[in-house]
Amino acid sequence: MQSNKAKYAVRLFDLIHSVDSLKLAQELDKYAKKNDKVQAILIQVNVAREDSKSGVYLENTVQLLRDVSRLENIAVKGLMTMPPYFNAPAKVRPFFTALRELRDHINKEAIPNISMDELSMGMTGDFEAAIEEGATMVRIGTAIFGDRN
Repeated sequence: MQSNKAKYAVRLFDLIHSVDSLKLAQELDKYAKKNDKVQAILIQVNVAREDSKSGVYLENTVQLLRDVSRLENIAVKGLMTMPPYFNAPAKVRPFFTALRELRDHINKEAIPNISMDELSMGMTGDFEAAIEEGATMVRIGTAIFGDRN
């Protein structure tokens, strides 16, 4: 999500899945405060380090969480990732495993005001592997609505 969309997102959404920087979290915090709201978010992690995708890298996630934990109107509820596309769930599984392991590491850090209740990962072609690796949210629009035109 772009930071210039923060004011709209805070008014419209209960949970924002794509926060990948302190700057964006600060913008969301500012507008959440104006709306007398605590905005729930997921931190987007770029597990595969793909240039074409947003997200904080694995090794920078804990520091980002430490910084975001100080924001009064933000509640981190977990992590999300979008792994590389493969037409084989077995090839995607290591990325889901990495996010679950990161979640477990973060839980051991016991960062104040941070919860790791949600793992948003997996899509129509690989959601079974994602669930096996701990996903609590999956994106299965293609299974429901069919392929895009």
